[in-house]
Amino acid sequence: MNNKTNKYKQGVIQAIQAFVKQKLANDFSGHDMAHIERVVRLAEQILQHEPKANAFIVIVSAYLHDVIDEKVVADVNQAVIELRDYLILQALTDNEMKMIFDIIENMSYRKNLNQKKELSLEGQIVQDADRLDALGAIGIGRTFYYGGNKHNIMYDPNISPRMALDEDNYKRPNTVINHFYEKLLLLKDMMNTQTAKKLAEPRHQFLVQFIEQFEKEWTGKE
Repeated sequence: MNNKTNKYKQGVIQAIQAFVKQKLANDFSGHDMAHIERVVRLAEQILQHEPKANAFIVIVSAYLHDVIDEKVVADVNQAVIELRDYLILQALTDNEMKMIFDIIENMSYRKNLNQKKELSLEGQIVQDADRLDALGAIGIGRTFYYGGNKHNIMYDPNISPRMALDEDNYKRPNTVINHFYEKLLLLKDMMNTQTAKKLAEPRHQFLVQFIEQFEKEWTGKE
């Protein structure tokens, strides 16, 4: 890639970064710009070990992965139209846009409950980065933050985690702690890349220790 192309790509990424920052400015669900920037940094870390991946597609998709998510926007169809129009203005090619939309429309946990989506290498990297940010200390903080935002109760030992989830019942309210069992504790074994698998391990162990301590304190059996 020559210097002119590099400069163009960097300009597009900076413009998209500003676009996303504006779109997520009022998010209080844990899918804010701070989350996006962490996912981008994680994706860049994974990219260092995946030389065959298209770095431009990975970074752009990492920035855009939540701007058409139903957890974040009220009208997904309108958000898709606005994003597509914006990317056309940024002079992205049809192939680049197809690659990006294939990633951001199919990478979410919910979209993969009924049937695992086949993602490109670039999509696997972005998916891994997003899932890594759902683990560890940040993952714990985001889970409680999102649960409070949705008015979910923190814990009820009489409500069991749902072990058979699909796209529909996943959206129904449950306790914050059950979300650890229904999703977060499963993510370690769902990572695609070797780098993400290594990064996930200590974050996963942090979740396990937290849940054990939480349940001890809840019952008073410390």
